[in-house]
Amino acid sequence: MGNSRAYPVFRTSDAVEAWTQALRLKALLEYHDDEVTLMAEVLTVEDTRRMAAVLPDAEFRYVDPPMDPVTHDYAEFSLTITTAEDSALEPELPLETLHYVEAGTLEERFVRAVGKGMASIGWGGRWPDDAEAERPGVAKYDGVEVFFNGDEIDWSRPADHHTVFVHVDKWGDLPRAEKLAAHLGSTVLGDAQVGW
Repeated sequence: MGNSRAYPVFRTSDAVEAWTQALRLKALLEYHDDEVTLMAEVLTVEDTRRMAAVLPDAEFRYVDPPMDPVTHDYAEFSLTITTAEDSALEPELPLETLHYVEAGTLEERFVRAVGKGMASIGWGGRWPDDAEAERPGVAKYDGVEVFFNGDEIDWSRPADHHTVFVHVDKWGDLPRAEKLAAHLGSTVLGDAQVGW
């Protein structure tokens, strides 16, 4: 039970640099999951088409779905992004997607497709045992996440920079986070946030 604690350990205005630093941390995991989690919010028609080209099998949903005033059911996004006219797609924005892919297959293309909306790539895994850490690694909680266009892992606040987070156990393991940040030549950049 519970969620990981995610510490921000690197911040930059360059999306590719953020992704590259996240990969450096991912390489330190004792093992990582076979799947990677991709999440994106698309705000413009161009961003939507670019993201749909990278994730053709992904389901896109409304960020704030409209409600039918009679049935009180929430509307589902039903346009085909690749064939919809710009004039039909634009009023449907913003949209979001959550998609899982095999690790190492689409992450680079995903980074290059990120537009103005918030987005993230998350790799779950397990940190190796470390005598300097407060606790052993835990596969349920450990991992690395790069968050584009934001610095709050809960998607609450857009920003004009990108943040790399390390996830540790639900009690927080500041010594481990500090050591991981130091691997990037950085420091922990803020308090632990509630992670996955």
